[in-house]
Amino acid sequence: MAQWTSAVGAAQLARLLTSQQDRPAGPGTRRPPAYRALADGIRLLVLEGRVPVAARLPAERELALALSVSRTTVAAAYEALRGEGFLESRRGAGSWTAVPAGNPLPARGLEPLPPEALGSIIDLGCAALPAPEPWLTRAVQGALEELPPYAHTHGDYPAGLPVMRAMIADRYTARGIPTMPEQIMVTTGAMGAIDAICHLFGGRGERIAVESPSYANILQLMREAGARLVPVAMAEGLAGWDMDRWRQVLRDAAPRIAYVVADFHNPTGALADEDQRRRLVDTARSAGTVLIADETMSELWLDPDLEMPRPVCAFDPAGSTVITVGSASKAFWAGMRIGWVRAAPDVIRSLVAARAYADLGTPVLEQLAVNWLFGTGGWEQAVEARRVQARENRDALVAAVRRELPGWEFEVPSGGLTLWVRTGGLSGSRLAEAGERVGVRVPSGPRFGVDGAFEGYVRLPFTVGGAVAEEAASRLAAAARLVESGVTGGGEAARPFVA
Repeated sequence: MAQWTSAVGAAQLARLLTSQQDRPAGPGTRRPPAYRALADGIRLLVLEGRVPVAARLPAERELALALSVSRTTVAAAYEALRGEGFLESRRGAGSWTAVPAGNPLPARGLEPLPPEALGSIIDLGCAALPAPEPWLTRAVQGALEELPPYAHTHGDYPAGLPVMRAMIADRYTARGIPTMPEQIMVTTGAMGAIDAICHLFGGRGERIAVESPSYANILQLMREAGARLVPVAMAEGLAGWDMDRWRQVLRDAAPRIAYVVADFHNPTGALADEDQRRRLVDTARSAGTVLIADETMSELWLDPDLEMPRPVCAFDPAGSTVITVGSASKAFWAGMRIGWVRAAPDVIRSLVAARAYADLGTPVLEQLAVNWLFGTGGWEQAVEARRVQARENRDALVAAVRRELPGWEFEVPSGGLTLWVRTGGLSGSRLAEAGERVGVRVPSGPRFGVDGAFEGYVRLPFTVGGAVAEEAASRLAAAARLVESGVTGGGEAARPFVA
């Protein structure tokens, strides 16, 4: 039986390899042999997570043709990777990527570090803050008091607890968007909501338009669902959406779904204005595209004088075009895996019916905890404390990065949890790899793009402040110096292959 679980085509691997941006070698620096450069490039792709572990690589002849190099070069590169533990092969099954025993992936980027590693490494991979207290404890205690009546039932509520659905609907109504409980489904986090929507509307091979860059975990979710991602470039800086590009993509590609983050976009922090929201909804409606609006960051405005635009669904109140996804994970705590969907009642019914073949329902106790927060005013108090913490962290991180890395460029967003940074010509993938060596974990730009885009970026979340933010910036500067000197993982110069 073959040991690989996915495959990378020759043309795709060639694009990924040639997208790696190499800095010019210094005077007197010898470039490595072609096979060594190719092996280093593939190894870096595996370490960065852009080529997954256990992915079958193309045959030597196919990759040689795609790169316009000799088959001998590819064969030697594969042999070098096998010797280093990054490739395994078997006659008749081909060759597939691997990681050497005892050598964990150093730059995958967004998976939370295990608690035992937090003392030795600063984790800038996860855009999530610690739990807000005392509100978490109070919410759980309040939920326990409300639990007994539910304990006498089977506990499965595929659409969510009725009291929770009614509470979320009332909160939308209070925001000026009349909503019935029948328009709400409670989910296991925003990821669970988007996964359910993609399976209902997408289907394998369907086109999904996505912002470029976009949230890495959602991009991977859609890839694994078999979607064909159609990137739509964001406007420069914090300007939000480029509406000319959106009109062209929705007209020409006719995607079944489009996924957008209008409120403090992840990773750029951009905030779409009302005119952009209205125009995008109108364009999606004309194209017959279902618009998924992810508003998990919508309550995390950090500048007190900021006037927030109306939600995207305000321009489609019946929910025929816009499906809104919300969550407690960013505004409150990532460990509170409660999300929700707002859509037309028939869409909710379809999502609920399909849920019987997925997770059946969302945990009751967590729903009661969030419902307690909503009903007592605890949510507003906790989120306000969140804003204060994130604002302080943002300002500390911005000051530290500007001091330690003056050549890096970014604009400071007015909300959200992330800073999107251009790294002064350095490879984001190499910075992520070098960061592991100096004790800081950071996801590189390509994690947030399609097919190797954004190599010259990293994402920095506002999850640390004070002295820790200063130390994180200092370690990033040390990682940058390693990259500039050509030294990355393995203790040798690691140069991406350029065909």
